[in-house]
Amino acid sequence: MPAQPAADASKPLPGAENAGKPGYYTVKPGDTMIRIGLESGQNWKDLVKWNELENANVIEVGQVLRVVPPGDNATGVSTRPITVAKAETRPLDAKPAPAAASASPTPIATAPAAVVATPAAARTGDDDVNWMWPATGSITSAFEEGKSKGLGIAGKLGDPVLAAADGRVVYAGSGLRGYGNLVILKHNATYLTAYAHNQTLLVKEDRAVKRGQKIAEMGNTDSDRVLLHFEIRKQGKPVDPARLLPPR
Repeated sequence: MPAQPAADASKPLPGAENAGKPGYYTVKPGDTMIRIGLESGQNWKDLVKWNELENANVIEVGQVLRVVPPGDNATGVSTRPITVAKAETRPLDAKPAPAAASASPTPIATAPAAVVATPAAARTGDDDVNWMWPATGSITSAFEEGKSKGLGIAGKLGDPVLAAADGRVVYAGSGLRGYGNLVILKHNATYLTAYAHNQTLLVKEDRAVKRGQKIAEMGNTDSDRVLLHFEIRKQGKPVDPARLLPPR
């Protein structure tokens, strides 16, 4: 369902006072909580919690959401230790929350009280990830800034798709248009990986996975051919996987 404009254009949207501030995201047409989570490098269920949303399906175009944990800001300063929040588990065949923007306003959490910040030392090792290739096929399309957000990796229907590093499943489903059957792993406070167009998903949300674990089988969902679309995102921004993965 595409995003809808606010029902009353004269009424301030939830969180409007935070528009443009670091650590906040303004909802665009077509956004869902799953997409916002991918774009911000966060678990979409955490975003629902941080913003005190009563219904993940009720967000508005122009609404402003917090996309960093309460106590954190976007400048690498933290007021608390870094932890990985737990998400609810659900069966693989459960429908993911589409979270399409709607015309009904939703309460948004107010900014936390000011506290004395200390450097986020727990994040200093986030770049030290032991990456591996998620599939063995040849590269069919390369990363291109602003155009292609990841790599296309060739394969046959049912070929194994492997976790590129240790992490936790923050999404497993088909609720993100253009990605087909998708798995998203969160590796630490900095990195996410996405594995798209799968035939079969073999992991559930909130499950820990190990580097090299089979998490899906390659397919062609939302694609005109069998392949794996693989993304690495650093704080939500797509980066070239070929620069981080080991040489073949």
